[in-house]
Amino acid sequence: MRTTLNLSDDALIAAQTHARRRHISLGEAVSELVRRGAAAPAPAASGVGAAPLRGRFALLPVRDEIVTAGHVRALMEREGV
Repeated sequence: MRTTLNLSDDALIAAQTHARRRHISLGEAVSELVRRGAAAPAPAASGVGAAPLRGRFALLPVRDEIVTAGHVRALMEREGV
């Protein structure tokens, strides 16, 4: 099916790169990427133990204190990192 899409610059570059790597047309690349995205598992519903996402990072709950490097070091020591 022929259609017109308005893609962000980064999405177009990703689709073009995918098409070049697989030696397929841009339309086929976009179709593959859309199918892959549609088949991906849906993120957990927010509010049921799942932290909201900003980009690919989960946001932490609001705290009454500022998280310092000391907090991070203590956590790293506890976790053995």
